[in-house]
Amino acid sequence: MILKKQVYQPNKKANPIIGGLLFLISILLLVVTGPLGFLYGLLHSLFTKGLRGLGNYLLQIAISIDQLGNVLMQHLLNLLWTRENGYRFGNRDETISSALGRNKQTDTLSRFGKLIDRILDGIDSDHSLNSIDYYVEPTEQIIDKLAWIHLVDGQILSTRSKGRSKFYIPGGKREAAETDAQALSREIKEELSVELRLPSLELIGVFEAQADGHKPGILVRMTCYSADYTGKLKPDSEIEELVWLSYRDRDRVSPADQLIFDYLRDKGVLD
Repeated sequence: MILKKQVYQPNKKANPIIGGLLFLISILLLVVTGPLGFLYGLLHSLFTKGLRGLGNYLLQIAISIDQLGNVLMQHLLNLLWTRENGYRFGNRDETISSALGRNKQTDTLSRFGKLIDRILDGIDSDHSLNSIDYYVEPTEQIIDKLAWIHLVDGQILSTRSKGRSKFYIPGGKREAAETDAQALSREIKEELSVELRLPSLELIGVFEAQADGHKPGILVRMTCYSADYTGKLKPDSEIEELVWLSYRDRDRVSPADQLIFDYLRDKGVLD
């Protein structure tokens, strides 16, 4: 059973005085204790885990520096590398390459950003796309959602809400302090009147695309699970219709759901 204890929340706005003090303290710690800690880390990694351990330690530092650069240079990168409605650099939990990949995925890179991406691709094929981190803290530009993947005879259960024309894989957003299992179970009960059997919960994958009905650069991240259930499926709450879709219905669903359809078709479980 998969029960994530971490609840992803957007960065909180800080008091400017507190922010300034914490910045000064962090710089002091870095200058005074940083070199000593780095030297000890090199020796500890080398003598306890050998060259592999040393390499992993240096990789962790490289990623942390990249995340720092994403925050430190966010305003300049947003100006030079993205179009006006692009995905914004600056998430403290994300690397520069990951943010670059999200803009490439949504076609919101500026000409200069595309040039940088091509250079990186020449060094490491599909570097930015492969660097996208689907587990970073959500921001105002990432809508974090959960979805229940339920397949029967090569077709996937989908729903249509009142007033909508497109169909969506059932699920929804977390509420404060909920785990993935708790949130998904609650949403499915509210929408479809059935109880998920939590011991059968199994992670399918995480998919991200332009959010349907939102301006360019707003993404939706779908963390998908399969699970057995008890009860009888029937539409409830804002759900108006339940349908079973196949891959030929791909154009009837949202961009994020289309990625899920592609994945399931490639796995041979969606006809």
